[in-house]
Amino acid sequence: MAEIVLGIGTSHTPMLFTNPEDWPKYEIRDRKMELLDATGRPRTFDELKQEAPPRVAAALEPEAIQKTYDDCQGHLDRLADAIESAAPDVVLVIGDNQKELFLAENIPAILVYWGASLLNKHRPPKPGEPSWWSDALAKYYGRGRDEACPVDAGLARHLIEHLMEHEIDVAQSTALPEGQGEGHAFAFVHSRILRRRPVPVVPVFLNTYYPPNQPTPKRCHRLGETIREAVEAWNDDVRVAVVASGGLSHFVIDEELDWTVLRALEEGNREALTSLSTVKLNSGTSEIRNWIAMHGAAAHLTHRWSTYVPAYRTPAGTGTGCAFGVWT
Repeated sequence: MAEIVLGIGTSHTPMLFTNPEDWPKYEIRDRKMELLDATGRPRTFDELKQEAPPRVAAALEPEAIQKTYDDCQGHLDRLADAIESAAPDVVLVIGDNQKELFLAENIPAILVYWGASLLNKHRPPKPGEPSWWSDALAKYYGRGRDEACPVDAGLARHLIEHLMEHEIDVAQSTALPEGQGEGHAFAFVHSRILRRRPVPVVPVFLNTYYPPNQPTPKRCHRLGETIREAVEAWNDDVRVAVVASGGLSHFVIDEELDWTVLRALEEGNREALTSLSTVKLNSGTSEIRNWIAMHGAAAHLTHRWSTYVPAYRTPAGTGTGCAFGVWT
C-alpha cells in the first residue's frame, strides 16, 4: 500500500532567487500591480506607503534585508534536506497557475497532470527586461537547457479516477501547450527543493488566483483529504511526499493572517483553515489554498517544525510573507 510520509510547505517568491541588494527594485513592478490590503480592498502604492507601520522601514535596511534573505535560504536548505532524508518515491506537488499554462479561455479550478514528464524549460531574458529580474526567473527554469522531469503517470491517473469517484470533478492533462514548460510553482520545487534530482512528481494545479472558480478553503482541504485516500488505495508500495508551493501573503504582507494560518497548520486546526475568509485569499495571498490542501493530505502526520519570515521589499509593505514547514 502507498502512503504519504512527508508534508512540506514552502514559499516560492522570485525574491528567494533575487540578490538582496536588488529587492528595493521591486518597487517599479509593485507600483504597476493591483495591490490589495488586509480587507481585500484595492489600494494604491502610495496609500499603503503612508499607512505602513514603522517595522516596514526597519525591515528595509540593507542589513535587515540581507538577514531576511539568508534566513530564508537556510530554511529552504532545511526543507531540501528533509525531503532528501525522507527519500520519497514520488513527490505530489500542489501549486497554482498564474496564466502560464492555462489562459482566460480555460482556467480549471483543479487539474491533475498525468503526462509521462513535465518540461522544465530554460527561460532566456525577454527584450527590455531588467537583468536582475530575468536572472531571478531563470533560476526557476533549467540550467541553460530544457529538462524533462519524470511524472508518476500511473499514480496521477489513479488519483484522477479516485477524485472523480469521490465527487471531486477534476480536469486532466497529459501535455503542456506547445512550446511551454512547467509553471513557476512547480519549477521552484524542482530547482530548489528537489535540487533537480529526477524524483517522479504528480502535479496538482489549483486555480488559486482567478475568480470566479477558485476552490473554497473547505474544498481545498477536502481535496487534500481525498488525495490521501487515493494514495492509500494505490496498489504500489510507494512513499509519497506532498509539497505545497507558494504563499503566504503577498503582494501586500498581512502578518496577522499569515500567523493565523501558520498556527492553524501547526495545531492541525481544520476548522480554522476551512473557515478562512475568501475575501482575504486573493492576489498572491490566494496561494494559501495550496497549504490548506497539503494539510488535508498530511493531517495524519506530526508537525515537526515551521517558521515565518515577513520579507518586505518596499516602503508600502509589499513583499512576501515567507513560510516553511515540515510534517512527518
